[in-house]
Amino acid sequence: MIDKKNVESLVSQWLEGKEYFLTDVTVSKDNRIVVEIDHKDGVWIEDCVSLSRFIEEGLDRDKEDFELEVGSAGIGQPFKVLQQYVNHLGEKVEVATGQGKKLVGTLTAANAETFTVVVEEKVKNEGEKRPHIEEVEHVYKYEEVRSVRGVIEF
Repeated sequence: MIDKKNVESLVSQWLEGKEYFLTDVTVSKDNRIVVEIDHKDGVWIEDCVSLSRFIEEGLDRDKEDFELEVGSAGIGQPFKVLQQYVNHLGEKVEVATGQGKKLVGTLTAANAETFTVVVEEKVKNEGEKRPHIEEVEHVYKYEEVRSVRGVIEF
């Protein structure tokens, strides 16, 4: 079986000096390798081809045959690394909480431990007859949520 760390090392070498970043590498038992990269402005097919060739040059098909797929993290896919959160600051995101609740709001902050989403919610303060819409800030630890993904607006 092809070593995942070896593939990650090859990807890291290719990424040096580029604004791309790695979001995921998987290697199945039957040597199907899937590499996902991302960039704040999107991923170009030419760069996927270049990375694919670079990885193929670093692996030996005579030793072990493999299937290789290189692509972008994909629009609408859940965020996997901090850089994706940073790249989407100020944009709408959908959060699936650990309790199964979904909310849509604006991603306003992200660091290594937490991220913050501002959501418009109905709030009824004491003494008021009716609830009103108010922006409420939610801070989550990454392990507290099932997924976070960008919302595509037309």
